[in-house]
Amino acid sequence: MANILIKHAQIVTMNKQEEIITGDIRIKDDLIVEMGSGLVPQEGEKLIDASNRTVIPGFIQTHIHLCQTLFRGKADDLELMDWLRKRIWPLEAAHDEESLYYSAMLGIGELITSGTTTIVDMETVNHTDFAFQAIAASGIRALSGKVMMDQRGGDVPEALQEDTAASLQESVDLLEKWNGYGNGRIQYAFSPRFVISCTEPLLREVRDLSARYNVKVHTHASENLGEIEIVQAMTGMRNIVYLDHLGLANDRLILAHCVWLDAEERRILHERGVHVSHCPGSNLKLASGIADTPGMLDQHISLSLGADGAPCNNNLDMFNEMRLAAIMQKPQHGPTAMDARTVFRMATIGGAKAVGMEQQIGSIEVGKKADLAILNLYNFHTFPSYDVDPISRIVYSATRADVETTIIDGEIVMEKGMLKTIDKETVLREANVSIKRLLAHTPLG
Repeated sequence: MANILIKHAQIVTMNKQEEIITGDIRIKDDLIVEMGSGLVPQEGEKLIDASNRTVIPGFIQTHIHLCQTLFRGKADDLELMDWLRKRIWPLEAAHDEESLYYSAMLGIGELITSGTTTIVDMETVNHTDFAFQAIAASGIRALSGKVMMDQRGGDVPEALQEDTAASLQESVDLLEKWNGYGNGRIQYAFSPRFVISCTEPLLREVRDLSARYNVKVHTHASENLGEIEIVQAMTGMRNIVYLDHLGLANDRLILAHCVWLDAEERRILHERGVHVSHCPGSNLKLASGIADTPGMLDQHISLSLGADGAPCNNNLDMFNEMRLAAIMQKPQHGPTAMDARTVFRMATIGGAKAVGMEQQIGSIEVGKKADLAILNLYNFHTFPSYDVDPISRIVYSATRADVETTIIDGEIVMEKGMLKTIDKETVLREANVSIKRLLAHTPLG
């Protein structure tokens, strides 16, 4: 790891006071070790002149599907269950080791170049080790896990239909191989897809394994009204009530979406400390609905942000998610709802709390991990800068193109727009080769 000194930066700290300061940041190995003004370069340090630049905590996206990046543009204009049955499940079933690796690399390249440093990722049923290999090689911080689908029948392709014991064993094997890899940069998260695709014995065992290994559980819940009807027919309960009934609702649980909640479900989320990943771009494109995030925040429910997958968004850009999360609530809740600071908090320290790492990431403070993005806001679309809150400029005006440099765990993974850990040309070429091969093995081709 290189020692780094960032000089003359505008620093959006997101510390408890949410201070915005001008000064320098010293990074030694993987940690921020000093902040202030007038820091003197030391021998062997890499110097980054951040004059006219803004340094922010790296974005933390709490719901991503790297396995689906190859399917961008292949599942447009469908509602959730049709989207899964007609497009996503057949494509996931066709994945091979190489296609999954390049799907992950394609997604990670997009995430790093747009300032995301940590993700909570849900893979597909098969070949998950190759996604972990891509995560390891790229340098991104990730909680990831193989998706679990042991509920037989329906329109699920045979290649995605699992035996319960085999699904659990493979998940544990991956956990024991990858959890804690890279000085803790990679962590495992048990990933049952959603209630519809999982048997009760599997979910109960996931509950116990999560407690035994002290790792997160990452699943979908209450995304779509049709999904909720199926869950009620299967269990006699609504999603969150059922998960609570099984003992899964606790602070190790990360739930994607939660668009359609009733009062009892909100109470459970708050009282159990469950974390909700809000995915506005995906919820709009799949016509799932608009989650009541102002109401959830009023009830002190833990909220963070995620882009979901490339075929339901169609990008993995946190700038897009922040802007949507803010503006989509204003027609119903008024112009002051979901202000820029609230949304930026969800994208940074809120995500850190969701993954249980708020003492390590999510803000720029001495002693925390060096997970940072350097933005160039010196441009037409972000000016004037005089007497404007930098967070407003970031949430409402900035774009992914404004990210110049991304640092994860003290490593520069992108510098001045150039990726350091991913060969862009190879990934783009192999992505096209891979999706062509997959399409030839599905009815979609």
